[in-house]
Amino acid sequence: MITQTTRPLGILGLEPGAELTPESPGVALHPSTLGFPVISEKVTGGWAEDVSRGDPALESACIAAARRLVERGAVAISSECGFFIRHQAAVAKSVNVPVVLSSLLLLPTLLRQLPPPAKVAVLTFDSTRCTEDLLGIDDPAEQSRIVIGGIEGSKYWHDEQKRPPPACDVGTLEKDVTACVARVRAAHPDIAMILFECTGFPRVASAIRRSTKLPVYDITTLARMTYASLV
Repeated sequence: MITQTTRPLGILGLEPGAELTPESPGVALHPSTLGFPVISEKVTGGWAEDVSRGDPALESACIAAARRLVERGAVAISSECGFFIRHQAAVAKSVNVPVVLSSLLLLPTLLRQLPPPAKVAVLTFDSTRCTEDLLGIDDPAEQSRIVIGGIEGSKYWHDEQKRPPPACDVGTLEKDVTACVARVRAAHPDIAMILFECTGFPRVASAIRRSTKLPVYDITTLARMTYASLV
């Protein structure tokens, strides 16, 4: 029986159905990552490629999955893909618990932590799809402090768009993310903070913190903060 102290975080899962995969520590669905219970409900039709490109037909499936999670006792709702932020408002209106579908919700707060002209690097699964309308920043001066870098074309990018996707090769993912960080820092030496949009990147967050000596935020940061405020 779910009690107040064991109420889980609900996660909107991608196709083909989120599972607790022992080979993937670092992601929110792995039992060792967050330190509190999580449950998931698949967003029907929510393949990574369709979510990242912003298929509007997924909105009703997101709402249905969120409602199922609340019925199962979820204390808040997060997601397995940062691009679900496109459905943040609709899902938040549909349930009576906090909804935090993407780490991009942290971006306005992170910019305020830094003095101008220091910048925040947003590292994403696909920079061509991480458009300005997803960032929640309207001020042009603040927009100029955001640097977007992606790993499109990488092995992980290709693998995640397969149906079904294979198990993550963490070593290769670390190399791809490290290379992306190097590119954006070479072009923007004033980057002072990193935000991972992609929910797969927390697997390598510790390695990136060690190599860059910069703060690195991701969906697990937001999930922990949200859960800690509720239970």
